[in-house]
Amino acid sequence: MATLKFEERLWAQGFRRVMGLDEVGRGCLAGPVVAAGVILDPDRIPKGLHDSKQLPVKERMRLDEEIRATALFWAVREGSVSRIDSMNILWASIETMRECAEDPDAAPDYLLVDGNRYAPSLIPVQCVVKGDSLSASIAAASILAKQHRDALMARLHEEHPQFGWDRNVGYPTIEHRRALVEHGPTPWHRTSFAWKAP
Repeated sequence: MATLKFEERLWAQGFRRVMGLDEVGRGCLAGPVVAAGVILDPDRIPKGLHDSKQLPVKERMRLDEEIRATALFWAVREGSVSRIDSMNILWASIETMRECAEDPDAAPDYLLVDGNRYAPSLIPVQCVVKGDSLSASIAAASILAKQHRDALMARLHEEHPQFGWDRNVGYPTIEHRRALVEHGPTPWHRTSFAWKAP
């Protein structure tokens, strides 16, 4: 499970609104990248926070609801396909995370960011590689982001069922790539991404 070691060190230094930031969907061929930011309440930490990819669906759903109910602040933002194609996926992800941190109601005083890159910021930042499995705040953000994106791709599946987005959520599975060969891309596909036919 993710722990509070990063947060507790920062709380001890006087920081009170430590925001965890994460994104999901960077490796997908279709759909937006989704970022989330979470400021946990030190007195109401949900139990079982962990990398969203490692959690069973029911547990992720439970935690999604609990995080939204108990956090001091949370935000979810979508980085559009056009943003991804114009900026590249790395900077589109960073820009979308930045929007969470700069929400007018957020007011974070420290940022814990999953990965090894972030935009220049006046707010102190620490990047944490594999942060979604190490930091409770980042894990909470990963859960909100994944729940939001999975639900979005399930809705888009109803419009484009041939791609199997209810199962692959836009990742380049054989099923998805075969459908691209047969049907061609939709407006939800990232035209800047290279992919191989199966």
